Amino acid sequence: MKCLSNRANSHFSGQVECEMGSPGNGAWVNRGFCGTPPPLPRAVSTIYDPRPFFRGPAESVRKQDPPGPFSDQPEAPERGPVKERSRCCSFIKGLWGTTLTENTSDNRELFVRTTLRELMVYLVFLVDICLLTYGMTSSSTYYYTKAMTDLFVNAAGDGGVTFQSIGTMADFWVYAQGPLLDGLYWTKWYNNKPLDSGDQSFIYYENMLLGVPRMRQIKIKNNSCKVHSDFQEEISGCFDAYNEKKEDDFSFGLVNGSAWTYHTEKEVKGSAHWGLLTSYSGAGFYQDLSRTRQGSAAIMTELVTNLWLARGTRAVFLDFSTYNANINMFCVIRLLVEFPATGGAIPSYQIRTVKLIRYINNWDYFILACESLFCLFILYYVVEEILELRIHKFSYLKSIWNILDIVVILLAIVAIVFNVFRTIKVDKLLGKLLRQPDIYADFEFLAFWQMQYNNMNAVNLFFAWIKVFKYISFNKTMTQLSSTLGRCAKDIMGFAVMFFIVFFAYAQLGYLLFGTEVDSFSTFAKCIFTQFRIILGDFDYDAIERANRVLGPIYFVTYVFFVFFVLLNMFLAIINDTYSEVKEELSSQKDELQITDIIKQSYTKTFTKLKLKKEKISDVQKALRSGSGEIEFKDFRETLKEMGHADHEISAAFSRFDHDGNQVLDQEEQERMKMELKEKRDALSAELNTLGINYGKGLEDESSLTAAEQEKQPSQTPVEHGEFQRLARQVIRLESSVVALLSRTELIMRRLELDGKKGKETVHSDRGFKAEMLSRSAAAPGSSTDGCDM
Repeated sequence: MKCLSNRANSHFSGQVECEMGSPGNGAWVNRGFCGTPPPLPRAVSTIYDPRPFFRGPAESVRKQDPPGPFSDQPEAPERGPVKERSRCCSFIKGLWGTTLTENTSDNRELFVRTTLRELMVYLVFLVDICLLTYGMTSSSTYYYTKAMTDLFVNAAGDGGVTFQSIGTMADFWVYAQGPLLDGLYWTKWYNNKPLDSGDQSFIYYENMLLGVPRMRQIKIKNNSCKVHSDFQEEISGCFDAYNEKKEDDFSFGLVNGSAWTYHTEKEVKGSAHWGLLTSYSGAGFYQDLSRTRQGSAAIMTELVTNLWLARGTRAVFLDFSTYNANINMFCVIRLLVEFPATGGAIPSYQIRTVKLIRYINNWDYFILACESLFCLFILYYVVEEILELRIHKFSYLKSIWNILDIVVILLAIVAIVFNVFRTIKVDKLLGKLLRQPDIYADFEFLAFWQMQYNNMNAVNLFFAWIKVFKYISFNKTMTQLSSTLGRCAKDIMGFAVMFFIVFFAYAQLGYLLFGTEVDSFSTFAKCIFTQFRIILGDFDYDAIERANRVLGPIYFVTYVFFVFFVLLNMFLAIINDTYSEVKEELSSQKDELQITDIIKQSYTKTFTKLKLKKEKISDVQKALRSGSGEIEFKDFRETLKEMGHADHEISAAFSRFDHDGNQVLDQEEQERMKMELKEKRDALSAELNTLGINYGKGLEDESSLTAAEQEKQPSQTPVEHGEFQRLARQVIRLESSVVALLSRTELIMRRLELDGKKGKETVHSDRGFKAEMLSRSAAAPGSSTDGCDM
């Protein structure tokens, strides 16, 4: 039969094989690779061959020997344990493969693909952690806190005293016996009809008072400070500012009760508190109130009569908790009045609204499912970090992103442990409270740690969002922020030294000038934050001027001039200059492989594969039409070999339809082959028609140059796509011929060396030499037997 067409080299077009070469080595589609070694020869599979289209180097080396005449896919037998180990490693590599576990230094496309996979997984994790964080709170939390604040902090009694207006011990007792008791005990409706709740109080008719409230005070010993000798005769007692070592632990007053007897922090099961003046321990003298208003009023009258608060008192705590079943929220309230050594009173309060009982409605159970998924994600990332640490050792910690990964995982593990602890502790505490409703419900400890848990989750969520920059850094536009900050870090550090020298000098000056009269300058820490507020335009100039009419204006004007107009603008200039440099460098750099390039290449390779398959089917159809009557394997093989197909491919295609094995295709077998080829050709044609328009547009976009680009590159001449494909095939054919010649030359040289040693050759050795040469020629890269599979 005649040779109809020769497409032996069309199957090796640049669009298919380009991803295995770097731009410097002739690749022209995928620009993401830099320095990848040239590809080893590999056979292209056909529509009949189930083997993968691309084969790795190891597989190419293993399959150099041509298969038997009727063998579809001959492979050397492999050992079971090796297969199992390979599958296990592939599974781990695929599941936990990251840019740090894969070798992506010279493979830009693999880097982008791996980063995108990491980004997709991480976005699911980010959505999950957002649901968990927002599931812990709601807008009802704010309104619950506001209602309790208005009732216990801002409400005034008959005496006109609110909690915030307490200035003396007498004001404290007026508040405690008026607004406090009125807010704690709700026994009547607004029309003075009694509530049907027994001795249980429901604040605002909705919030159940848990247990009974507690009052606790901390005292200081007499003569805890030293009086100057000039005043020792006039001043008989001296009570120092609060110090835990100077706490008064002696019983006083009526002696026979917890209000008059000192209890340690362990006995009270209390916790330290950070007030406005200092931190206070959880010990002291405490008194639990009653479940009714009358009982509590009687207890307070007894305390006032016997002078429970005295000169040594430094702090009084009012603690109680409520629960709202409508929104499933606990409100833990602590009112604190500090009595400093200077006299007077300083009130402060702390209202914590928390969700301690987690799983009640459907939304809570959805959050439970998210928590389970969150635990799986943390386990996944723990394994990932272990693998990366195992590969990179201590160099792994040189990257700030890797450190951020570890921080997020550690905070998440702490959150999981606390979640379990909180659930167990709340169940235990509620069980005890239900058995003994007349005791103090101490939710202060749980509320404190619940707030820390919420704060930790908020910080963790912030880090989780910042970590997104790690996965989008493959785009040069996204790296502008990190590049700018990294480039100007040294300049900023040097500038910061100069800035803070001036800044702290003004802070010391302000503290000494205005600290005795202006609240915002009363401490050195407040001075620092006040000066930052001045930079942002938030200041009280009148208070500064009243404190010092001469130095106040001078301080303000010079501070604004040097810090705001000079130093702050220097700081902005450093960042602006660095940003301009980074942006200019990025614009001049060659564009690396982008996501759009990955999508376009995938589309192009799909189109090319379909086109090649259609051409192979056409070759077989032409071979069938060229024959008459029965087609022998010899004629079928000769025709397809002239078209560039390999022996084992032809054998595989022929043996598939030669059911009787006589190496002859009769009319029935030919019709069966034609029918199957026609079905596959029609399917490929439909798919090619769908992709063809976009493919043509993509080729036009790649090959066309704008007028501006042509002016910049006048020496370049546009080349048509068909001409380029023809030149690419010629280059590949030349490379294949050179490789084949080199392999044969090497064989001849080796044979000549043997001839020199032995001196003569037998006929048997000549035949062996010829057979070996033919075998190597058949397996040489780019040879006629290494075309496309059918």
